[in-house]
Amino acid sequence: MEKVTLGKYTVSAADLAKEMGAGWNYGNTLEANMGGTPAETVWGNPAASQEMVDTVAEAGFRTVRIPVSFLSMIDDECGYKINEEWLDRIAEVVDYCYKRGMFAIINIHGDGYHTITGGWLLCDSSRQEYIKEKYAAVWRQIAERFREHDEHLIFESMNEVFDGIYHTPVAEYYENINDYNQIFVDTVRNTGGNNTHRWLMAAGWNTDINYTCGGYGFRFPSDRFNTADEGRLILSVHCYDPWDYCGEEEKTIFLWGEKGQEIVDLGSADSQNKADWGDEAHIRAQFAMLKERYVDKGIPVVIGEFGCIDRAHTESEIPDIITENRAYYDGFIAGTAALNGIVPVYWDNGFNGAFGLALFDRRLLKQTQPEIIDAIILGVKNKDPMSGRSVFTQRITG
Repeated sequence: MEKVTLGKYTVSAADLAKEMGAGWNYGNTLEANMGGTPAETVWGNPAASQEMVDTVAEAGFRTVRIPVSFLSMIDDECGYKINEEWLDRIAEVVDYCYKRGMFAIINIHGDGYHTITGGWLLCDSSRQEYIKEKYAAVWRQIAERFREHDEHLIFESMNEVFDGIYHTPVAEYYENINDYNQIFVDTVRNTGGNNTHRWLMAAGWNTDINYTCGGYGFRFPSDRFNTADEGRLILSVHCYDPWDYCGEEEKTIFLWGEKGQEIVDLGSADSQNKADWGDEAHIRAQFAMLKERYVDKGIPVVIGEFGCIDRAHTESEIPDIITENRAYYDGFIAGTAALNGIVPVYWDNGFNGAFGLALFDRRLLKQTQPEIIDAIILGVKNKDPMSGRSVFTQRITG
């Protein structure tokens, strides 16, 4: 595929979800760090490569989200200057996607975590003047570096920013998150070039659907400097519901939804192994709410992360059944998202093993979870929430 010509591509709100298709996260790579110093291989993954992006593209994904941490790459003593080599490396990875005609999403990732050394984008900090000044300076430099890239490049304001405590959002802290989003939009727009109409993603408290849509204080930013003839802002949310199935390692919840109940009824597993909330009806309701409040009003929605951990390695007697249910879940998320005009982007952390989320072997450049990949790709292509079920039916009968 020929490289996309920079500065010559535009996509409308009506076409964005179709154009972006199914997405994949290049996770635990450019956001990886050791002691607050970004280094893309320190969390065990190989360096990002054109060959890996090619593998992802050939599997059917059309969007790559590239989480990025900056941390010590920002020099507070020199006007918050970002290390030039780090910006060049980010640009290299973005261009891997461009060479395949894919969309790329970059954000400020680990800088907003309380659990990472050097985290500074903290909504509960008393140093808000410093944080907002630094945040504007960082986004100004990123935007200037990519000013001439066309709309295949999307900027995302932040990642899962909250006060680090799992409770109802604190109004004062939420207002700081709202301020960050507005600073982000205004800063990017004022750098000119293609940034005046680039698609920008804004996120609420912890990128949580309920805390974004449920009247907890989220304020969608205005876009007064946008030069397009329609809105150019995207809502960013994540979906790991139900968490005890998707991410909780301490529990033995490895079944979900109607497919999980079928497995229980067949006697292959116990009902205590099935999630007791967050089923298909819950997912349908969450995504319908996003559609009504945003998509139907011309504001695209991207689910920047979703997925469920691999428990096949911990339940060695029924690994195929667990994989089948994972494919059903991921296909249901992807298909239901597409049905509602929402873009789903799978969270791949690069780890193949117990509780891993990888779909590929990044060293061997091959698929490790073809059933899950097929379910996601078919779910989006056909807008079919039942793609995971159909994938396994085809494999079994074929």
